[in-house]
This record gives sequence, structure tokens and C-alpha cells, in this order.
Amino acid sequence: MSVSRRTVLATAAGAAALCVSPAPAAAADTTAGRTPAPTLRKLRAAADYAVEKVAAVAPNVTAFPVGTKFEKWVYSQNGDWVGGFWPGTLWMAWLYSEEEAFRTQALVSARKLAPRQHDTGTHDLGFLFYPSWVTAWRLTGDEAWRTGALRAADSLIQRYNPRGRFIRAWGALNDPKNAGRVIIDTMMNLDLLAFASRQTGDDTYLDIAVEHAETTRRVFPRPDGSTPHVYDFDPDSGAPLGPNTVQGYSPTSCWSRGQAWGLYGFTTMYRRTGNRDFLSTARRLADYAVGALTPDHVPVWDYRAPQQPHDIKDASAGAITACGLLDLSAATGRQAYRDVALRLLTALAQTCLTKNSARAEAVVARCTRNRPAEDGIEISLPYADYYLLEGILRVLRPQDVDRAIDLSTV
Repeated sequence: MSVSRRTVLATAAGAAALCVSPAPAAAADTTAGRTPAPTLRKLRAAADYAVEKVAAVAPNVTAFPVGTKFEKWVYSQNGDWVGGFWPGTLWMAWLYSEEEAFRTQALVSARKLAPRQHDTGTHDLGFLFYPSWVTAWRLTGDEAWRTGALRAADSLIQRYNPRGRFIRAWGALNDPKNAGRVIIDTMMNLDLLAFASRQTGDDTYLDIAVEHAETTRRVFPRPDGSTPHVYDFDPDSGAPLGPNTVQGYSPTSCWSRGQAWGLYGFTTMYRRTGNRDFLSTARRLADYAVGALTPDHVPVWDYRAPQQPHDIKDASAGAITACGLLDLSAATGRQAYRDVALRLLTALAQTCLTKNSARAEAVVARCTRNRPAEDGIEISLPYADYYLLEGILRVLRPQDVDRAIDLSTV
């Protein structure tokens, strides 16, 4: 079934207006605890299942899960771009269960990322080192984890292009291919730089993060709040060239996981800087995503793909969106964002867990990695497991999540 773009946009705008209508100003913590008892029961059951699954699988995990094939994890030895999520998942399981085995396994797994501290060939150092090494330092106090995370931040800032004021997404520093390519995902890597500035007192890291966020804020969001996956610049002059995509349906579509990265990332940058432009941008992205959700609250892989809303799902986008909306609710005091986040988490818990399969090694099913490349269609992905647990713990144990990833606001 094909739905016209005009119909999609009209539906999105109307639903967004209903879901996020203005609310009285409130303190950041006033939304805490407003969770119906049936929802709490469902989320606890999902967390119990997740932790039980991770406990069963973890002893046999010797590398970094990147996705599943026939319901079994496929591994990367160096972590690819997702290496931080397995130790991050183990940390979340430890916070929930207090089982010492999870803590031990998280530390062993994170140590295997050590060579990546010096990797200047990727923008994904935040994904790699924040849920693993930064969290390890915050939960253990061992300075080695802090030092390694700072080295990773040093590697990341080498990818900054001062002419265009952006962090390059892909490719080696000496490779002209993709030299001017910026992607919405990078918003999630900026918190590593904010961490580095807080720890060292050197504003350079945060200044680069802010410049990149300002550039992203200027060129990515469309008037309706949707975003493309990619925006290209001339790497020599820094001049903007226009939107593009790799994982979305088209340069004019809205890849749901990218929209989630942007929502979460801009909210985090607001918390680290107090810049209300970042908060306003996070709200625009959130309102579009909320309006584009289907009644089952499991996002389609691209909110503007021709077959949506009857298209392939990406549960990972739902988990990330839920975390971003919980964060945004706390930042704005708007219960409506929290309510949608709870519906997302409940939908994932009820329709996307791997409970019906004895073979499955992951927690969350119905994820899609890269639909245009036909790579990983409705499989399991490590970041879905991580963000599902993070989202549930944001509801059940917000103080513990704060211990792990720092939910403070300047």
C-alpha cells in the first residue's frame, strides 16, 4: 500500500500537535515516577527477560556483537562502530541485577577496545567509548578508563573541519573520499567531547562539539522537523552542498534511526551547554518522530519510505527514540514526551522481544540495519538491546542510569 507524502505529513503534524501540546513549565525532575503500575510491571518483566538472556549468552561472547544471522550473534574482533554497546549492555544488566559477573564481563569486554583509542579513521568514538570506558570510570573510579576515553576524544577532534565547522563522518583523514560528508548520527558522539572538556578543563573539545551541533542544527532539520541521513559539504571551502542519504530511502526521506540519533543527541547537547537552540531543535525532531509513529509504536525503518506505514520495522529506532524522549521530558518538564516514551518501551516489550525463540541470542528482534543495501533486514542489533535496557532503567532506576552516563544539566 502506498501513502502520499502529503497524507503522511498531514497525519504527522496532527498527531504531533495532539501528543506534545504545550504544558506548564516544570522542573526537570517533575516527570519522575509518573508511570502507571501496569506499565511498570511490563517494563520490569522485559528487564528481567533481558538480563536473563544476557546472563545466558555472555559467557560465550568473546568479541563484539554486530548483528544476528539466523538469530545468533555475528561478531567483530575490533568492535566496528558498535563495540561500546556490548560492555554497555553488561553495565546496564549489572545496575539492574547487581550480579557481579556482569561487572567483570563488562570490564573484560571494554578492555578489548583499547586499540581504538587512537583510531582517527572514524567519528564513532563516542559510540565506542562512552557506554564502555566512560561508564567504567564512572562506576569504578579507575583512572585508566578515564585516561583512555580522553585519548579517544583526542582522536575524534582530529576529524574536525574548521572551514565547514563539522566533524567528518567517514574515511581516513588523508582520504579525499567522503571528506565533506556529515551524518546525523554524529550528534551522539559529541558527548565524549563534552566529557573531555569537563575532565580536563580544556574548552577545545566542547567548542568543537558545539560548532558541529550548530552546523547540524542549521542544515539538517527541515521545516517540519524531519531530517536527512547525510548532508554534504565542500571539504575545501566548507560550503554546504545539500542533503543526501546512505541508510535512508532518499535524500528527502527521514530515516527513523537517524531521527532518533538527532533527537537524543540534541537533547544531550542542551544538557551539556544550556543552549536552548539545541533544546528547541530536539523538540522539533521529537515532534516529527512522534507524529510519524504508527499505532503499534514500533517505528518503520524510514518515516517517509513509499510503503510506510506498512513497511519493515526498526525496533532499534524505537528504543533510541524512547531514551531521547525520556531525556527531553526531564529537560522540558513535559509529561507528554514521557508518555510517548513509555508507549514505545511497552510496545517493544510486548511485540519485539525474542521470547518466542529458544535459539535467539539477542534480546530485541525486528531491527533493520541498512534497508537500501538489504543488509540486516529485521534482525537483532546490539544497540537495540543496549538502549532498551537504558530506557527501561531510566524509568525504573533513573539514579543508577545517572551513575553510569551522567544525566546532569548545566
